[in-house]
Amino acid sequence: MDDRDGYFGERVAAVYDQEEGDMFAPGVVDATADFLAGLSGGGRALELGIGTGRIALPLARRGVPVHGIDLSRAMAARLRAKPGGDAIGVTIGDFATTRVEGTFSLAYLVFNTIMNLTTQAEQVACFRNAAAHLAPGGRFVVEVMIPELRKLPAGQNAVPFEVSRKRWAVDVYDVATQATSSNYIEFVDGRGELSSIPFRYVWPSELDLMAQLAGMTLSERWDGWTREPFTSESTRHVSVWEKPVG
Repeated sequence: MDDRDGYFGERVAAVYDQEEGDMFAPGVVDATADFLAGLSGGGRALELGIGTGRIALPLARRGVPVHGIDLSRAMAARLRAKPGGDAIGVTIGDFATTRVEGTFSLAYLVFNTIMNLTTQAEQVACFRNAAAHLAPGGRFVVEVMIPELRKLPAGQNAVPFEVSRKRWAVDVYDVATQATSSNYIEFVDGRGELSSIPFRYVWPSELDLMAQLAGMTLSERWDGWTREPFTSESTRHVSVWEKPVG
């Protein structure tokens, strides 16, 4: 781990935007930015874990003023180097506790970022931090996976999610503590190198309770950014909590 930038230091930042996952598909990015822009009501947006600006930049191009919080200076540097990146303010710090000036009509966490907080206490603090930044009537949006425990046979704690000539990747679960990790073996010149990133998985009902503790209530929950219904077969959810007016 890079202590200064957490698990998303220079090594990860240098290749982050080269990932081939669906998260970078133009249709996914556009749907995400459209959803968030529609909730912003013309006000300011705060991205917790802004990274390299995958969502912040297209959201800003839709006329939404965006500010971000991120622990990684290396990721923030990639954002600032992109067209329009210099217009987005970034505060370096832990997004569970770091405060920035002003209030926002929207705060959001995308692509499982809430799971980067590896204790329940940190996740609760994040909800309270988001609520503290929101103006009355403001909304907090989280996109996160549903834990894939249904894929675990009895006695097994690992779920492979990529097996290729370039990389093997597996998620490991501890169902007693909700600790999980994504573990990668990268193959370069015939040699394999292991890296691992810890997470904490979290259920929708648990997030609702965190929101309640922060003084917010659930207003929407969808299967994805294009508002497909959330069902027992959904593999992720996009949830919206609202801070009360008055």
